[in-house]
Amino acid sequence: MGVGWKRRRAQRYRAYDKASSAALTTIAPSSPHASKLTMPNDKPTAYPADSQDEAPPVPVKRSRGGPKGLRITDVAAVAGVSPITVSRVFNNPESVAPETLERVRQVVHKLGYVPNRLAGGLSSSKSRLIAAIVPTIAHSLFSETIQVFSETMSKAGYQVLLALSGYSDSSEETLLDAVLSRRPEGVLLTGVAHTDSLRERLRNVGIPIVETWDMTDTPIDMLVGFSHYRVGEAVAERFLARGVLNPGLVSANDDRAIARITGFRERLARAGIHDVAKVIVAPPSSVSIGKTALSQLLEQTPQLDAVFCGSDLLAIGVLGEAKRRGIDVPSQLAICGFGDLEFASETSPQLTTVGVDGTRIGVSAARCLLERLKGVKESNVIDVGFHIVERQTV
Repeated sequence: MGVGWKRRRAQRYRAYDKASSAALTTIAPSSPHASKLTMPNDKPTAYPADSQDEAPPVPVKRSRGGPKGLRITDVAAVAGVSPITVSRVFNNPESVAPETLERVRQVVHKLGYVPNRLAGGLSSSKSRLIAAIVPTIAHSLFSETIQVFSETMSKAGYQVLLALSGYSDSSEETLLDAVLSRRPEGVLLTGVAHTDSLRERLRNVGIPIVETWDMTDTPIDMLVGFSHYRVGEAVAERFLARGVLNPGLVSANDDRAIARITGFRERLARAGIHDVAKVIVAPPSSVSIGKTALSQLLEQTPQLDAVFCGSDLLAIGVLGEAKRRGIDVPSQLAICGFGDLEFASETSPQLTTVGVDGTRIGVSAARCLLERLKGVKESNVIDVGFHIVERQTV
């Protein structure tokens, strides 16, 4: 009788487990003293009332990846490849044959598999994360750089963490603290003007650093940009060639803008023009600020015959205010912007400005980081240059 009773009890256990196993959920302990529980639909497991023994243990499997506990081995089996190949698709896609890469990605999409990046990062000491700190993405100047930079890094298996610093050194340092705590494998910075403590810290952090959108003789590591000082000189030379005698400028006061102002004024000074009307504003710039700035410049220099604007937005404002006052552009007033934003060619008259290849900056910065991450130790300094976009306002 004892044997038959035990057999019937075991049968009831198996029937119950079979019916309820699909609803099992693993719940982590909420305190050091709590036990890990296996529960169907958040209710305590019930066993037959005639049981005097402990309930049989239910095996618990940790789920990884996407829904229903999908594992990398599941993806590999469906795609007909090895698990290491699936891993390479996520972490080193350029090493996988294009046909295989596409087939595995289709399986991943179909199954809804999501790799456990945290577990992978902990096991390999690599985060596959790149930090990018820029002042703003409101203007296409920086947004196109970040767009192509992110696309290039993504194709190589890296994700970009974007942080917006505004135009403040303190904000940049605070953001850097935040992003470094996430252990990025590389950092993109905008500009080269950093505090001495920040520069020293970045040199010692032990990861590749690429500075962009400026030029210096003493980069932290790698550098992709152009000389803002030379931009100022080039605009001054264009005005001098036109016969300008009473120039002015309206500009923001960030470090790159100040470099353009310095180049502009020093080139004019070498030509004998020392009095330059100026209006300096806090970034970010806007059309309305440009309108107000022209009024202020005319108060300083009624004979004003040219204005160099630190951005195309400011230039549009200056142009609009000139029209409102009946000042003909360019015969009475020449105007040059900076950035060659999309709308610069749509103004009337069309805006003369300074063009910079933001796309090339983004791609070159990404390639510099990728080469360094592959172990290439060469320090790169790439000057992408700039050009005056000749239209109708100068």
